[in-house]
Amino acid sequence: MESQTQFTPTFSFELFPPKTEAGMEKLQANVLKLATVNPLYFSVTYGAGGSTQNRTFETVNWLLSQGIETAPHLSCIGGTREEIISILKRYQEQGITRLVALRGDLPSGAGMGGLGELNYANELVELIRSEFDDFFRIEVAAYPEFHPQATSAEADVKNFKRKVEAGANAAITQYFYNPDAYFEFVDICEKQGLNIPIVPGIMPITNYSNLVRFSDACGAEIPRWVRKRLEAMGDDKESIKAFGLDVVTAMCERLLAEGAPGLHFYTMNQSTTILKLWDNLNLSER
Repeated sequence: MESQTQFTPTFSFELFPPKTEAGMEKLQANVLKLATVNPLYFSVTYGAGGSTQNRTFETVNWLLSQGIETAPHLSCIGGTREEIISILKRYQEQGITRLVALRGDLPSGAGMGGLGELNYANELVELIRSEFDDFFRIEVAAYPEFHPQATSAEADVKNFKRKVEAGANAAITQYFYNPDAYFEFVDICEKQGLNIPIVPGIMPITNYSNLVRFSDACGAEIPRWVRKRLEAMGDDKESIKAFGLDVVTAMCERLLAEGAPGLHFYTMNQSTTILKLWDNLNLSER
């Protein structure tokens, strides 16, 4: 992991755009708490086929109004080149210089005809570079346990390589609970000359049933020993949160000790557990 240690560690938070005004008020209250620890930036997700586009814009606008460094997600599935360029110009005019560029998922029920003009994240990165040169710092996704739709581990690494060669500056991983998978993925990438920072995505453990549902959908493995301990806790929410905090803290400590170039926290628009993790890891001292 020596080559990853050349990068200045970055610590960032991810949000999703709320669907209701009450949700937006809750997000704003939690963001103001999270902002007190001065993360590098907050990213804001973008729904399947741009389905939450207006909510994403609303969330981004509010973050900017608070003087908070913001990195909107942008997916290419379901959009035309013209639409994507229009959004990019909007962000450029707002002074946004960081993006998370993704392929994205099709809206529920959409067929292949709804893919749009760009089908893969590397094509989106190429478009951004061709139209805006180096104005934006581009983060892309990485999958240490491999994308659930990848035909093979080798094919998944090739897909990642295309994104890097298209002009990605850094990567954020899908969340995982097996650090060995992350370190192995980084080693594979470095052997192929893919020397950009690959920042681990960190998902707190606060609700067992939600965690299982998310993990089954995205291909993230929950280690058997963790799954069994959580199962045994049943509906004891406080025990689940305490155990989850210990597990994730220990994992993050190992990741940082062995050279990971930062951490990207999936906040789920919450602040309490994230701030406990932050304090456990003494990130304000780094």
